[in-house]
Amino acid sequence: MRFRQVLPLIGALFALYIIWGSTYFVIRIGVESWPPLLMAGVRFLSAGVLLLAFLLLTGHKLPSLRPLLNAALIGVLLLAIGNGFVTVAEHQDVPSGIAAVVVATVPLFTLCFSRLFGIKTRKLEWMGIAIGLAGIILLNSGGNLSGNPWGALIIMVGSMSWAFGSVYGSRIELPSGMMAGAIEMLAAGIVLLVASLLTGERLTTLPTREGFMAVAYLALFGSIIAINAYMYLIRNVSPAVATSYAYVNPVVAVLLGTGFGGEHLSGVEWLALGVIILAVVLVTLGKYLFPAPPVVTPCETRKPR
Repeated sequence: MRFRQVLPLIGALFALYIIWGSTYFVIRIGVESWPPLLMAGVRFLSAGVLLLAFLLLTGHKLPSLRPLLNAALIGVLLLAIGNGFVTVAEHQDVPSGIAAVVVATVPLFTLCFSRLFGIKTRKLEWMGIAIGLAGIILLNSGGNLSGNPWGALIIMVGSMSWAFGSVYGSRIELPSGMMAGAIEMLAAGIVLLVASLLTGERLTTLPTREGFMAVAYLALFGSIIAINAYMYLIRNVSPAVATSYAYVNPVVAVLLGTGFGGEHLSGVEWLALGVIILAVVLVTLGKYLFPAPPVVTPCETRKPR
């Protein structure tokens, strides 16, 4: 593989590993001066407007009604609920590292929802789900979440919504290329801003410089760049490599939160982090690490006439 081919791959993996892993810490900075739903809404609406404007100016056309509505629905499930609930939980003092560890369970829920759509599941993958659930129980008894059950529930619901949206989105017609991401971010931004208005969120003071920088970083790097990097990986590498961010992101988030955010994880929470990452590895890489034995079907023998 030539360097010109390797460089985009390295850049895309960096975007998923480091940028997506850092968004939990940046969200934590942002919610210190922004109401959570308002911040998430501004993030996705601005990212969607920028990406859609770029696509229209470069000759792309809006999709037909059905794929447009499908993309809007996926945007609500993944971004408005999935990411918006994480933002709300961090506003309720759930540490960014802990939030990332809970979100790491998304592949486990994805596997469960895949089963509902008729996709077969191996015993090894069910074992991964069981280990992941044990990790969640450990995490909820570790200190940060045991005193904040609503925060834990909010993130769990958001993770389940992201997982369901991921499975459902793979089975419906969506706009091609980056247009799907643009529509999804626009829909999520609108829904989040409406939710912010309905819940009575208000900006009592102007957000700090760090708050504005956090939203800019989340919109440009966390949304536009990272999402398109993920789309690139899905088209060019195996699913195991593309989804490997699921067990790298929590490590990056925990290191940033404890190293720069003053967050503290108990021994039980560190153990839960390891257990959940093990579960995600089994679910995402199990079929490659432990391939199923080939099924041999006997050939029919015909008697000579």
